[in-house]
Amino acid sequence: MKRIVVGITGATAVIYGIRLLEVLAELNVETHLILSEQAKRNICIESDFEVNTVEKLASRVHDIKDMAASISSGSFKTDGMVIVPCTIKTLSGVAHSYNDNLIVRAADVALKERRKLVLMVRETPLHKGHLEMMGRVADLGGVILPPVPAFYNAPKTIKDIIDHTVGKILDQFDIDHHLFRRWEGVEDDTQTSGLNIVRSG
Repeated sequence: MKRIVVGITGATAVIYGIRLLEVLAELNVETHLILSEQAKRNICIESDFEVNTVEKLASRVHDIKDMAASISSGSFKTDGMVIVPCTIKTLSGVAHSYNDNLIVRAADVALKERRKLVLMVRETPLHKGHLEMMGRVADLGGVILPPVPAFYNAPKTIKDIIDHTVGKILDQFDIDHHLFRRWEGVEDDTQTSGLNIVRSG
């Protein structure tokens, strides 16, 4: 069984983290959840979920202040960590190994143990400092995976758009899913008609 640490921070779009937890629970993946205080607030602001409902989606919940938690040590084996969404403040903490809370510490553990670390950075526009920090995390071995939707699969709902990014996160951990239709090339002109309209516009 895979074991993944999930951090949800206070950037907008906490629904991505909630949906990821739902899918991982369905796939019987063990999850260790850390919520920042602002993430808890955003869950109430941005979604119809209650914080305790989100916490129940995880296999284990850790207090962000608990620096003695199992996931704070490299000896506790996991398949990696995802921070979804990831604030610029958290990105900065990870980029500079500023381990002042459990989310950043667990991310630092993933990097030092050469495990997968995925950051769904949620900010726009980005100034050079943001980009430099993302580059630094990438140099350390992390993956920057912003929520950029694809339109070749013709999403019909917001859930379709969310599922695409969640599916891309699962791909990073080599977890099979059916959250979106994968691109398999173009066989004839009828399949490109919609794309041509977009390009010509």
